[in-house]
Amino acid sequence: MSKHILVCGGAGYIGSHMVKMLAENGFNVSTFDNLSTGHRDAVKWGDFIQGDLLNPADLASVFATRHFDAVMHFSARSLVGESVQNPALYYMNNVTGTLNLLEAMRTAGVSNFIFSSTAAVYGYPEANLIDENHQTRPINPYGQTKLMVENILQDYAIAYRLNSVRLRYFNAAGADESGEIGELHNPETHLIPNILKSVLSENNSNLKIFGDDYATPDGTCVRDYIHVNDLCDAHLKALDFLTQQQGTHVFNLGNGNGFSVMEVIKAAEKVVKRTIDFEMDEKRAGDPAMLVAKSDKARQLLDWQPGYESLESIISSAWKWHQKGCFN
Repeated sequence: MSKHILVCGGAGYIGSHMVKMLAENGFNVSTFDNLSTGHRDAVKWGDFIQGDLLNPADLASVFATRHFDAVMHFSARSLVGESVQNPALYYMNNVTGTLNLLEAMRTAGVSNFIFSSTAAVYGYPEANLIDENHQTRPINPYGQTKLMVENILQDYAIAYRLNSVRLRYFNAAGADESGEIGELHNPETHLIPNILKSVLSENNSNLKIFGDDYATPDGTCVRDYIHVNDLCDAHLKALDFLTQQQGTHVFNLGNGNGFSVMEVIKAAEKVVKRTIDFEMDEKRAGDPAMLVAKSDKARQLLDWQPGYESLESIISSAWKWHQKGCFN
C-alpha cells in the first residue's frame, strides 16, 4: 500500500511541483490549500481539500477522514517587504497556522513532518558560503517566522517525539519541463520570472534592477539559484531519511554557485535570444550583497545532488512555462 502524504500549500509554486513528483513516484497525495496565493489549476494530481490552517476545524476534518504517513508544509506568506509592513499577517499565518497543523498532526498520531524553511533565517551572511552552522539572525518578520517554527520543531521533537526535516531553501527558480505547472505569483517579486515577463511584455521596459553598488564583482546582488524540481527531489529524499532517523534535522538546499543579477540577465538573453532592457533603481533595504549555500550536508546525508547545475538550464525551463502562457 502506497504511503499517503499531505501537502499543505500544494497549490503554490513549489508545493504543486512537489505534488506532481510525489504522484509520479507512487505516493498517494492530498493537497490542503486556502488558495489565497495558490492556484486551483496547479493541482492536477491527487485530491484537493480547500481549507485554512487558521481554522482548526478544517484541519480536524482532514485528519479525521484520512490517514497520513507524513506532512509536507509549504503554506507560508513569503514576501519580505509585506512582512515588514504587516508583520501580524506573517506571525498569524506562518507561526499560528503551523502550530495548528502540528497540533492536528499530534492528535491524529502523525509523527513525520517536512518543513519548507528559508535562507532568510541567516540574516546578513558572515561567510561567502553559508552552512547550517552559520548564526541565525533574521532581519525581517518573514525570516523570524520561519526561525520560530524551526525552534518549535526542535521543542516538539523533544517533548512529543515529532520527527522533522527543516529544509532551508535559497533561491527557487525554474519550472517543470512538462510545462504543466510553473511559477506564478501576484505580485511577482522573483528575478527570473520578472526578466521573462519583461521580454514577453509589449514595451520590454518594466524590468527594474535594484542596486549596482554592492561589494560584488559587477556591483549587483549575488544569489544561489536552485531548480524547483531539485528542491522537490530533496523533499523526497528527506521523506526517506525520516524513515531511518528520529528527531529534527536541518539542511541547506542550493547549488553552491552564486550568480549576480547581471549574470542572470545575460544568461536569460542567451535563452530568449534577444537583448533584455532594464532600469537601474536604488538598492532595497535589507538585501545582502551575497547569499550562497553550502549544501554538503544534504549531499552527504540525503544523497541529494542538484540535476540543474547551469543557470541557463534553469531559465530555459521557466521560459517554456512563460511562453506557454502559464496555466492557459
